[in-house]
Amino acid sequence: MTQPVTISPRTRVVLLGATGSIGENTLRVIAAHADKLELVAIAARGNWEKLAAIAHRFRVPHVGLYDDSALAAARSSGAFPAGTTFHAGLSGLTDLARLPEADTVLVAVVGTTGLQPALAALSAGKNLALASKEILVLAGRFVMAAARASGARLLPVDSEHNAVFQCLQGHDTADLARITLTASGGAFRDWPVERLAHVTPADATQHPNWSMGPKITVDSATLANKGLELIEAQQLFGLRADQCHAVIHPQSIVHALVGFTDGSTLAQLCPPSMTFPIQHALLHPARAPGTEAALDFTQLLSLEFRPIDETHFPMMRLAREVMQADGVAPAIYNAANEVAVAAFLANRLPFLAIPRIVDNTLSSLDSFEPADLDAVLATDTEARRVAEKLVASR
Repeated sequence: MTQPVTISPRTRVVLLGATGSIGENTLRVIAAHADKLELVAIAARGNWEKLAAIAHRFRVPHVGLYDDSALAAARSSGAFPAGTTFHAGLSGLTDLARLPEADTVLVAVVGTTGLQPALAALSAGKNLALASKEILVLAGRFVMAAARASGARLLPVDSEHNAVFQCLQGHDTADLARITLTASGGAFRDWPVERLAHVTPADATQHPNWSMGPKITVDSATLANKGLELIEAQQLFGLRADQCHAVIHPQSIVHALVGFTDGSTLAQLCPPSMTFPIQHALLHPARAPGTEAALDFTQLLSLEFRPIDETHFPMMRLAREVMQADGVAPAIYNAANEVAVAAFLANRLPFLAIPRIVDNTLSSLDSFEPADLDAVLATDTEARRVAEKLVASR
């Protein structure tokens, strides 16, 4: 006899990257909408103490840890709820992404670690809420193909892409002329170029508007973050390079503008908090009261936009060149940037050398159209090797 299917009244969420800034904001959204959202699995690289606290608070049955030594410590700690099922390494994250009881998988792990779990979630027909921009930069065509093949929904969590997604609802993409992503300009938007020679990691990790991890905060200071977002937007929305633009918007209130062929432009506005795009992605297509206060238009509000000076932000010039080249060029850009930023944060590389490492790595490797994902991953590995060698040679 066939057993009846039990339908959960709540969307069941797997959160990969639960201990980072995106993870923390996701937990705020889930707590605020406990009647609509249920956390069924969490994962992190190594912070098992924080995972244990989350597991108790949200009664999470499945826990994944990427780092083997952290997993061993977690297992022996006795800090997790009785009956917790542990999942180890990359294969563990991939298993969590295709849990039968899950509805939506939110991937917020740093770098490209989330690629295989993201593909697994799509192949299993799960909704994929994507916060790790590197995944589409590295393998956008393969990720989008996987979504089309399974019919799964890919919901952008980055505030800029989520804004474009919202503005496009109900519109034919054939009527789209251009998108414009906004950039705060990071910690050094008003610094003269000569002062940037003395930037320290402590300087670069102080963002004026957003609370984020160190790598993405440095990317905001170089505008590599915006370059990666433009590349991601090109893949996510099927755009030409010349349709993708960015401007400096210091207030971080307008997150994207979408221009149509008739000359009209739509914009999405909300306070600079990641709870807004996260909530939209997790509850889509439904709307619910916000996790925090909305904009108050009875108060004085000034919105400023200015063009990006690519001599001040050379990572934007490189991103545009990469978008034109396509192929594996975005993967090279991303890999070299990750290596250079890590070296800067470790005091092995000056701030102004970050774009030079990326530029020289791009010049050292030829772009080509990859036949499969293995070719992209091989290029990623080679780009990291070249970038590391360039860092060491300084």
